[in-house]
Amino acid sequence: ELENQLTAKSKTLDDLKQSLALNGSAEQTPEAQSLRLAELCEMKDSIVNQVAQLKASMQSILEQWRAYDEIYAEVSLMTTRYLYCIDQCKSSGEEASLEALKKQVKTLQ
Repeated sequence: ELENQLTAKSKTLDDLKQSLALNGSAEQTPEAQSLRLAELCEMKDSIVNQVAQLKASMQSILEQWRAYDEIYAEVSLMTTRYLYCIDQCKSSGEEASLEALKKQVKTLQ
């Protein structure tokens, strides 16, 4: 959206350049108009560069969040598995017979 706004402002600035070149202005000297227009162009270029840097930073942050989400899902799954195993070990600790453990292994498989 910001890039679209910059494009629109660039067009407006270009239209202003053309208008001043054709018509001039009685309020300011041509030199003053040229200086002001040059300042506006420099400001626009600076903003375009800042937006490009911001976009690159945001892409990097987005990639880092995606990696975080993937790792978080994996860790969450592993934690759930470990909790299940711990729960199973607690209940099988009460029935420590070999047959009970074999039955437990079969159930888990």
